[in-house]
Amino acid sequence: MPKSAKKRRDKAADFSKAKLKLGKGKQLASNAIDTSFKARSIALPTQSIAQEKDITVPSTKRRLTFEDLIAHTKHYNATTRKDAILGLRELLDAHWALLDSSLAALINACVRMIGDEDASVRKALLTFFSWLLPRIPQEDLVPHSPLLLLFTTSAQTHIFPEIRIDAIRFLNLFLECIPQAVIAGWDEGTDGHGARILEGYLGILNAGTKFGETDGPLKATSTASVVLMPASKLVVLQSLSTFLQSALSSFAGPSSMSSQLSVDPSSSVDTWYLASSFAKLEGYYAFEELLQPGAQSSSQRRTWVEEVDPEDGGDDFPYFPSTPELLLFGNQWSLHDLADVANAIGTSDCNNSDGANASFVTHLARTLHSTLIATFLDCAPAVFSPSSSPSETEAQLILAVARIARSLYGVILQAPTPIKSNYTSTPEDLGAILNYMTPYFPFKLSGSRDIKLEQAFQDLNLIFCELSSLLVLTTHEESSRLTRRGRIRQKSRALLHPTHSNNTLSIQTLRVNEYILQLLRGEPVSSSQLGKPLTPAAYSALLPAIWALLNDATLDHREVSNAMLLAILEHSVKTSSKSALKKPTLEFISRLLLLDTEPLYQGSLRFGRDVREDQKLEEWVTHLPQPLWEFGSNNLPASEIILRFLLRILQRKSGLVHATKTVASLRSKLIPYFSITHAVRGQLLGPYSKLPVSSPLRRLALDLVVTLLQTGHDDSLCAAVDLAVANTNEQCYWTHVRRHV
Repeated sequence: MPKSAKKRRDKAADFSKAKLKLGKGKQLASNAIDTSFKARSIALPTQSIAQEKDITVPSTKRRLTFEDLIAHTKHYNATTRKDAILGLRELLDAHWALLDSSLAALINACVRMIGDEDASVRKALLTFFSWLLPRIPQEDLVPHSPLLLLFTTSAQTHIFPEIRIDAIRFLNLFLECIPQAVIAGWDEGTDGHGARILEGYLGILNAGTKFGETDGPLKATSTASVVLMPASKLVVLQSLSTFLQSALSSFAGPSSMSSQLSVDPSSSVDTWYLASSFAKLEGYYAFEELLQPGAQSSSQRRTWVEEVDPEDGGDDFPYFPSTPELLLFGNQWSLHDLADVANAIGTSDCNNSDGANASFVTHLARTLHSTLIATFLDCAPAVFSPSSSPSETEAQLILAVARIARSLYGVILQAPTPIKSNYTSTPEDLGAILNYMTPYFPFKLSGSRDIKLEQAFQDLNLIFCELSSLLVLTTHEESSRLTRRGRIRQKSRALLHPTHSNNTLSIQTLRVNEYILQLLRGEPVSSSQLGKPLTPAAYSALLPAIWALLNDATLDHREVSNAMLLAILEHSVKTSSKSALKKPTLEFISRLLLLDTEPLYQGSLRFGRDVREDQKLEEWVTHLPQPLWEFGSNNLPASEIILRFLLRILQRKSGLVHATKTVASLRSKLIPYFSITHAVRGQLLGPYSKLPVSSPLRRLALDLVVTLLQTGHDDSLCAAVDLAVANTNEQCYWTHVRRHV
């Protein structure tokens, strides 16, 4: 039967489009949901115009108070948290006094964002801390360091690598503001966060270890095998280098011990490398004090009188202890101070704690050994390629590796001999690192004029010289020790005279010697670069290597030692008195010349064996009155070094000044220092008269004159001194001491 009309209409309705009638609009679908709502009011607490706020309370431009911003730091939205950090800086910048009562609340709120999962929040917090923390006094910030370091060490072990890297950036900031709190307990000796921070560094580098297991295999503490990008690895290694420099700065060894016992902390020359050339450390410490400023300060000075009144009690002659440790304190000593001195003296005689620290540092060096070598080998081909410009990131990576090696091996190999002899593998590890560096030394920059890269390459060359000198000095010291005992074994002979390929140690020594000679002469290291004058820091960094070359008696290179000595003498004479480098050159060479007069000195460097060499040394000694006159009253420390050196070398009757001609030359050249005769203006006072009235250099110069006059009278010098001291406090002193000449 045919379909009914109703069924046909229903079937057609499914595919037909309804025609809209005029004015009715589009009809809603049958399954549409009504989302409209009705409310009497809408509550917006932070934007309500009906809310009354205290206008006297400090607020931001958005009318947010400190409490509002602290609440926003916990907001679920990352943009709100970031805006809260920016608002805190705005508020504190305008109302800094608000921090006095709100520092604890501020730090409690901010530390939680150190490990925030949003990168923009962490970046804003780091910028905020970089602005805030340096402005806070350290004594106010240290009480909050446990909380800061707790969240930072937690972020160091976060599951996301980018959060771990940002935690290192926060540590860099803390190392600048509160370094002692960061390194506290780093060797697990005391309570502190240092050990956890160090484990965090090693975990990021995949070189973690539990340090108690010094004899067993190294166990990684990181379960995440994440390969760091060069930029991220640079952040970690540079931060680790800074951490180690701060942690090892107070390490007990000859270098640090001499600085602690030194009377003058501003001394520009550190002579730790000379300690191994003395039979006893006491002799080295006594030698260190030869050129140090006198212990008598201006407040302790007394007017000199020829005779002492017995009833006066001898107050004009204050007592100064001869023990260096006691010189650190003034005339008034408390029981606590004396206890500290006793502990310091006892510690210097006991090597137990030093041995424990050296053992820890040695194990840490062994842990990082493979990481340092792998990083250098990854970057060296690209950085030292002569055909392409090196990447700054990779160049800085190599520099960070070198600095870490210098910090670790420098401390181990500068330790006292009884401690250092327990770690026979350390020179081999350092030698392995230097072997990979030697083919590229001296490190030359080609195809680039970047100032940062040039500085990085110069620093890298200086560090290579330092590390090479450590290896050479350790080798010579071990040779001397075994020779004195008469037990040189075949292994030691092989170490001193290497028979492996290319005689690596000898090659390193010769290359270092050539590089230092180029620097002293002002010659360019490469043909594409101009020669640059040495800086005081660079000169001080080269001194261990210079000493190793001068004191080298095992490699049978006497001409190398002679060339180096002549070069440093010529460099010192040519250096201008206005240069900051003049004082270090004077002090270093003065100490070299005084070594021969020390009874406990047993090094290989000796004078009087070469006529040309002795002639250059005498010329250097007789040129000293010229810089002394040029210094005047502008460089009193350098002037005191010259006066003390001349006085010491004359008193000890050194062979360098035994000739009558040398002493006579010194007498005649010292006359202008006291007075000069001008062709037009007549008699004029010299630089001596410009010295401060309370300066000890006034009487020190008179003592030098009296010592010179004991070998021969000079009327011109006496007349010049008479004119310079007339109507001064030193006139009575000069009159008395002159009688005994």
